[in-house]
Amino acid sequence: MNLNEQSEQFSFKEAIRNLWEEKPLVLIVFAAILIRLVAVIFSKGFAFHDDEFLVLDPAGSWVDGYDYNSWLGGRAEMNHAPEGPSLFFPGIHYFILKYLKWRGVMDPQHRMYVIRGIMAAWSLITVVVGYKIAEFYGGKKVGRQAGLLLAILWFMPMLSVRDLVEMFCIPPLMLATWFAINPKRKDRLMTYFWIGIFCGIAFNTRFQTAMFTGGLGLVVMFRKNEKTLMNRIMQVFLFGLMFLATVVAVQGLVDMIIWGRPFAEFTAYIQYNIDNSRGYPNGPWYNYFLVLGGILVPPISLLLLFGYFRSWKKYTILFLPAFCFFAFHSIFPNKQERFILPMVPFVVVLGCIGWNEFLSTSKYWQKHPGLLKGFWTFFWILNLIALPVVSTMYTKKSRVESMYYLYQQKDLRNFMVEESNRGDVTQAPMFYAGNWYFHPREISSQHTLLQDYLYLRTVPDSLYHPNYVLFFGKEKKDERIAAFKNFYPNAAYQTTIEPSYLDILIWKLNPVNRNETVYIYKFDDKVVNLPDSVKRM
Repeated sequence: MNLNEQSEQFSFKEAIRNLWEEKPLVLIVFAAILIRLVAVIFSKGFAFHDDEFLVLDPAGSWVDGYDYNSWLGGRAEMNHAPEGPSLFFPGIHYFILKYLKWRGVMDPQHRMYVIRGIMAAWSLITVVVGYKIAEFYGGKKVGRQAGLLLAILWFMPMLSVRDLVEMFCIPPLMLATWFAINPKRKDRLMTYFWIGIFCGIAFNTRFQTAMFTGGLGLVVMFRKNEKTLMNRIMQVFLFGLMFLATVVAVQGLVDMIIWGRPFAEFTAYIQYNIDNSRGYPNGPWYNYFLVLGGILVPPISLLLLFGYFRSWKKYTILFLPAFCFFAFHSIFPNKQERFILPMVPFVVVLGCIGWNEFLSTSKYWQKHPGLLKGFWTFFWILNLIALPVVSTMYTKKSRVESMYYLYQQKDLRNFMVEESNRGDVTQAPMFYAGNWYFHPREISSQHTLLQDYLYLRTVPDSLYHPNYVLFFGKEKKDERIAAFKNFYPNAAYQTTIEPSYLDILIWKLNPVNRNETVYIYKFDDKVVNLPDSVKRM
């Protein structure tokens, strides 16, 4: 390396160092954008049942003139009732997909690049606002620490590009908090107009954020400042008024149009969760302590949780709203891990603030800086190993790619899902098949090929008659294929869709996850070996 090259390298490093010291948010946002772009491109699929079947599939069907889940009252003549989900987030996807269709973008995977990109851009609000809050209370050093964690924490980029209501509701909650904190805004009455709207948007996305909104309202009402009681009452009044107006404009108006009464879905949602509270994953009251302690990576997670709870009185506005949300989910029986995601940025931000304040006065940690440095070194090594792996993981690959394969088959009429080794059948993500008029035939241990054939003989519509079959899972694969070919002798193998390597790992860790290999065959349902008893019918 010659002298000029050494000089240029030194200048670049010096410029980065100076930028990190003077304008760290620029580098933090750049890192957040970079890793999220990687996730947009490579992290395909869906993470949970809800981000596919309660968001993407309904929205995609509405664009094509079909009501996938009958959420729009499509089965009113059959006394179909509201099922409880908010239509706000699927509605946002509807307008995105509607625009893409108008622009001629029809390929499901191409559409998803755009949607993941929009979700990634939306998540940057969390990074920027989290940095600003941490810097405001703790200075630039704490701002850098919190901002970097929100930008490149190992699971954040991947989840940020998913269609999860738990992630989409975070930016408006962060904005509402920042507006209430920012000294340039917090004394203006108009600020609480926007805070109410932000909290209303979060509620329309995820109903449970009402607990956060209630906690924030209490803080605004009772916090100690130079303003009079009447001023605080006016702030809370405008906050509450705009929150209700935003909720009524979405939940009330939409439900009135569809169901003829306001808040039909919201009341149905409450009733559904009460009726099915014991039918979902449950755990002890401290379950979410374990979740937060795990995903934030111990021992650093323990330091952040300590900082968060230690600061409850001094920084009540950061602590109480998120804690109300946390307490509700800890008490309610249904404890799925993703439910607590909206709290994560607040634990990170307040955890960094509280821990660093404690650190500055702790004699023990001042005498053991090497131990703390070792903790952070361990954290960042694990995080930087997991980050590229998780940010590029293709979740539920076999299900998505099998549907996308069918999308590419121009002769596709309908398809079967064959899992006769099970009592139920894996749900297919129809968005990737690109057609809502399919009526997948499901063959399980409860529904035989013969029963399905006898039903299809009564259906004149050829769209119901399948010409592709998907065998899910390796269990008894050869026996199941042989039984199918005995019934449909001209069934011909087409392709095999393998799960991603991380899908396999997740399945091994928890076999409840269905991420099996899919074997696709093509057949003609007019060529069939019927039992003699059926032939005589």
